[in-house]
Amino acid sequence: MSRFAPTSLDLDGKVILVTGGTGSFGRRFVETVLNTAKPRKLIIYSRDELKQSEMQMDLAERYDPETRGVLRFFLGDVRDRQRLILAMRGVDVVIHAAALKQVPAAEYNPSECIHTNIMGAENVVWACLTNRVKQVIALSTDKACNPINLYGATKLASDKTFVAANNLSGDIGTRFSVVRYGNVVGSRGSVAPLFQRLIANGATELPITDTRMTRFWITLNEGVEFVLSSLGVMHGGEIFVPKIPSMKMTELAAAMAPDLSIKVVGIRPGEKLHEIMISADDARSTVDLGDRYAIEPAFAEYPRVPLKGGRLPEEFCYASDTNDQWLTGEALLAVLNESMPKRRRRADD
Repeated sequence: MSRFAPTSLDLDGKVILVTGGTGSFGRRFVETVLNTAKPRKLIIYSRDELKQSEMQMDLAERYDPETRGVLRFFLGDVRDRQRLILAMRGVDVVIHAAALKQVPAAEYNPSECIHTNIMGAENVVWACLTNRVKQVIALSTDKACNPINLYGATKLASDKTFVAANNLSGDIGTRFSVVRYGNVVGSRGSVAPLFQRLIANGATELPITDTRMTRFWITLNEGVEFVLSSLGVMHGGEIFVPKIPSMKMTELAAAMAPDLSIKVVGIRPGEKLHEIMISADDARSTVDLGDRYAIEPAFAEYPRVPLKGGRLPEEFCYASDTNDQWLTGEALLAVLNESMPKRRRRADD
C-alpha cells in the first residue's frame, strides 16, 4: 500500500519531460508512468549518452513496442537554456530531477555545482515559461533546509527560484512547486549500497561517521509516488515534505551486517549529525495535509488558493532525530531486498 494518498491526477494524453531522466529517480519515474498511465510522449532529458543507450535497451526488454513508442530520448544539459527550450516544445508537465548531488564533490568543485543546480534551475524555469508548460515540480533535498554545505545551499537557491517563478508566469499560467525528501534507499550515492558492496567484498567492519547520526529514509518507489501525488494537489509555490521514518546509522549497519563491528571515521566536511526538512521558521507558513506537510509561499503575487490543512504548533521542527516515525531493522531489510537486487558482477568490477 502506498504511503501517500492517491489523487485524481490524470497523465493520459499528456507530454511529460524529466530532466536527469537516466538517474535513479528518473528511471523509476519513467517505469511507473509507463505502468500506470498512457502519456502521449515521455521525454527523458539527460547529458549521458551511454546511460540513455542502456536505459533504452533495458526498457526494450520489458515493454512492448506500443508502450515504449511514447519514449523520446533527448541529449542535453540543464546548463544549456536553448536546448531546454527546444526540448520543452509542446510539453505539459516537467519533473526537474537533474542535479549534482555529492556533498564532498560539491565542496571541492563549487562552481560546477552552482552552474548545474542554480543556473540550471533558472534555465528550466525560463524554458518552461517560454513553452507555456502547465505544471512543474522540482526535486529538492533535506540538505536544503538550514544548509551547512554547498550542495544544500545550491538546492535552497533552486527551491527559492522555483517558488518565485510562479510570480513570473502571469497570463502564461505555469505553476511551479518543489518536493523535499531525505535519503533514498538503494539510490546511487546512498550509504546502503556502499555497505552492501563492502559486505559482499568480505569487509570485517563498516564505516560510520558518528554513532549519533540519524537520517530520514524513503524508498525510490515512495519518492516517485510522492512526486506524482504532489502533482495532483499542488496550487503552485509549495514545498511538499513527506512524512517518512528516520533511522540511526548504527542501526542501519547492525541490520545489514549484525556480525560486523563498526569503525567511527568522523563526520565529513559539510555533513550534519541530523537532517531537518522543516525548520521552526518555515513551520509558521506550513500546513499539515495528513500524509505530508506543505510549506506555502511567503508571498504570492498570482491567483492562488491556500491549501486546506492544519497549522503546526509553535516552534515545530521536523528533524530526523526528533521524528515520531522510526524505521526498524527488519523493515529496512525488507525494503533493501525489494529495492536493491544483488549486483551482477562484471569483469571490470
